[in-house]
Amino acid sequence: MTLAKRIIGLTIIGVLVGVLVYNTWLSDSSAENDVSDDAVFVQPEGVDIDTDSIEVGDQAPNFQLETLDGKQVELADYRGQKVFINFWATWCPPCRAEMPHMQDITEEYGDDVVILGVNATSQESDVSKVSDFVNEYGLEFPILMDETGEVNVRYQALSLPTTYFVNTEGVVQIPRHVGPLSYDDMVDKINELD
Repeated sequence: MTLAKRIIGLTIIGVLVGVLVYNTWLSDSSAENDVSDDAVFVQPEGVDIDTDSIEVGDQAPNFQLETLDGKQVELADYRGQKVFINFWATWCPPCRAEMPHMQDITEEYGDDVVILGVNATSQESDVSKVSDFVNEYGLEFPILMDETGEVNVRYQALSLPTTYFVNTEGVVQIPRHVGPLSYDDMVDKINELD
């Protein structure tokens, strides 16, 4: 099976799991803007991911992607800073719920905490939607375009949003979080990171 077919297959499964996670999240929310971390990640049966899982204590796999404004960004460039790697898409309602909180964190913590918003560009119907989304939410943190889907697959982001937490040494220090994060959740994660 070619990489492109695997990516397409994983993406379809990811969308289905995302709908399941969103419906679980929506049914547990008591208010329109209430963000819950009760979302559940379900590993679909029969999905063969050709990569090792990324565990707490592992060095975060390096990657290089282009930003929305055309700059090359490499994860290794942020060594020495706390990093959230957030996988998202414009069509993902839970992603929309957490993005304002990510912008608040960016404004409050500045260079101490970096949020890398890895867009599932290969699953967007039109790249201009990413730019419109960023403008709508006033996002100022780096938006990385995963046009092939390879970084999403490597990080096993089968459901969106998925966030990894990397410490100043470049190590995944906290288990990944699948589902939306509230502002308080993010502050707690920042405080846990070295």
